Amino acid sequence: MEAAFGVAGIFLSLILLMALAYRGISVIILAPILSLFAVVVSGAGDQLLALYTQVFMYGLLGFVVKYFPVFLLGAMFGRLMDDSGAARRIALAIFTAMGPARVIVSVVVACGILTYGGVSIFVVVFAVYPIAAAMFRVANIPKRLIPAALGLGGGTLTMTCLPGAMQIQNIIPTSYFGTDIYAAPIYGTVCGVLMWTGGLLWLKRRQKVLAKEGYGTGHINEPSQVDAGHTPPLWIALAPIVIVIGVNYLFSEIMIPSWDTTYLSEPKFGATSVETLRSLWAIIAAMFIACLAVIALNWRRFANLNNSLSGGAMSALLPTFNTGSEVGYGVTIASLAAFALVKSAIVNLAPGYPLISASLAVNVLAGITGSASGGMSIALAALGDTYRQMAIDQGISLEWMHRVVSMSSGGLDTLPHNGAVITMFIICGLTHRQSYADLGMVTLVIPFTTAISVTVLLSVFGT
Repeated sequence: MEAAFGVAGIFLSLILLMALAYRGISVIILAPILSLFAVVVSGAGDQLLALYTQVFMYGLLGFVVKYFPVFLLGAMFGRLMDDSGAARRIALAIFTAMGPARVIVSVVVACGILTYGGVSIFVVVFAVYPIAAAMFRVANIPKRLIPAALGLGGGTLTMTCLPGAMQIQNIIPTSYFGTDIYAAPIYGTVCGVLMWTGGLLWLKRRQKVLAKEGYGTGHINEPSQVDAGHTPPLWIALAPIVIVIGVNYLFSEIMIPSWDTTYLSEPKFGATSVETLRSLWAIIAAMFIACLAVIALNWRRFANLNNSLSGGAMSALLPTFNTGSEVGYGVTIASLAAFALVKSAIVNLAPGYPLISASLAVNVLAGITGSASGGMSIALAALGDTYRQMAIDQGISLEWMHRVVSMSSGGLDTLPHNGAVITMFIICGLTHRQSYADLGMVTLVIPFTTAISVTVLLSVFGT
């Protein structure tokens, strides 16, 4: 009976997490309260404070300690690219090159280049939306399709699929599976191409179906006229993205492996190995050097460099602690005796096929939390070691496991309560009713179907 109550408490806390997050309550508040709610229901109330201070908080802080430099440098890089005009210049160049006949493709490509280079989807939406709206208006394409084009370009293959993608969803799995961000390049690229192809076909079809609607009238948050003023030349705008990708590869694949890192086995360094840190170190170095490059190349274009740096640093705090709180939640839930039953059920979602099981688990948790990184973090905090061992035992490539987990985080995450979805609609001046069906198709239905289908094929025929 106690086990039944414990399992019920776990699932009820997850349901409440989804429902209350949808109503706008911060995950930083919800995660500790709801994890401790599950503790009480499971019958471990006498350990409540201990589980909060010694389990939840150590889980949260462990994530922050490891990944805060990535969030910090990534946010600063994005802000510098935005404030220097570099992000806008790249988008304008792509729109100009592709012309009015390929406006939707232009939005997708512009978002893809920026996010692959490490600029966050939030910064990309701010930078690209004004140009996209102006181009959609000139081409008389329904404005309601803009969020879907932004989401397809910034929230699918360059977030989770392509090898080398500089997004947190492609970084987190490296520390669990000892991989790097180039894991399973063929598998990831094939899935990414399928997602983009399916998404573009859907948007082109919808453009034809809605042709009579035109751009539409009565819209809000309409941008003013967009021009190339106060933006750098294209080569200067692109240089930091080339640098971040190139430096990451240089450190990850050439420099760090050549270092003598035997000292990492000492207790003061956590008795670890360079394989668990290689990708993280490479990304920190690449982001830092790229930030310096943006500043050096655009020194005179910043209205106030200190404000850009400070603003970027401050914007890193909320996503870091949001995701860290979700990790703390996952670690706390995993510590409960009742979780053994839940864990067994999850692992056996596809008996004998750990890749399929991992894909389903991450998708479900990403959907519940409304967060790709949050759902992945909860799943890996609770089940990462299990899936790693299952893969090793069955001779499955850990690179495949990395890519499956990363791609699966970008499926059900974009349910209507997803924070990025809500923010995107606010920026575009649109509503869920107007645009969610198309956004959901290209960022949820097609990616989820692609990831699950290819994972099943890989599990059945590839191992």
